[in-house]
Amino acid sequence: MKALIFAAGLGTRLKPLTDTTPKALVPVGGEPLLYHVICRLRAAGYDELVVNVHHFAAQIIDYLSAHDFGVSIRVSDESALLRETGGGIAFAQNQLEPLEGPFLVHNVDILSNLDLAWFREQTRPEALSTLVVSERKTSRYLLFGEDMRLKGWTNVQTGEVRSPYPAEELKGCRRLAFSGIHNLSPAIFDAFRQAHMPERFPIMDFYLQECGNHPIYGVVPENLQLVDVGKLDTLAAAEEFISSIGR
Repeated sequence: MKALIFAAGLGTRLKPLTDTTPKALVPVGGEPLLYHVICRLRAAGYDELVVNVHHFAAQIIDYLSAHDFGVSIRVSDESALLRETGGGIAFAQNQLEPLEGPFLVHNVDILSNLDLAWFREQTRPEALSTLVVSERKTSRYLLFGEDMRLKGWTNVQTGEVRSPYPAEELKGCRRLAFSGIHNLSPAIFDAFRQAHMPERFPIMDFYLQECGNHPIYGVVPENLQLVDVGKLDTLAAAEEFISSIGR
């Protein structure tokens, strides 16, 4: 099974650590974030991984070369252009192929107790993408209908709404936060081309633009514990989380 790990980001919210180190190699519990994600994926049966790189790319490539994780790991090198999340998926197509079924996309700065095998089973055959979402408190939420199909996005602080659906259809939608983990159909690449997406774009822009044309679903795991290691003040929580799941 195949998975793409997003490790190309600049990690600006983790400065000054990321002034000399890529976010993927920021240590938590004595090991880099990338180590924890790779080990989680390997334990869940993912044996063909792709890691995209940009910021301090050589450090990540050297780290992967120096460690044998017992799985195949390829690099999608975005050194010439940071393509953001959607463009990063599109650019990694050659490294991911051949694809015989859905592939996982996982942010390197997300630590969780998600049962990845369970999550795979939740993917509907017709789904272009399936997103892990939760009722985590935030200011920005995805909007889902009764069948958990994505219908839009809202910022509850500003009142902004983005959706291809009329406002009437968004009434009563469930508000849920995205986790940075999603399962994508190989059909995503044709969908990118049909939507004329540029070489650099956020995947959420694509989801919100195309959710009226393609079935994109959310899944809410029970008892999900998740730490987004995006800021310096989350490192202590990440350390505690790694320690707790180790116990």
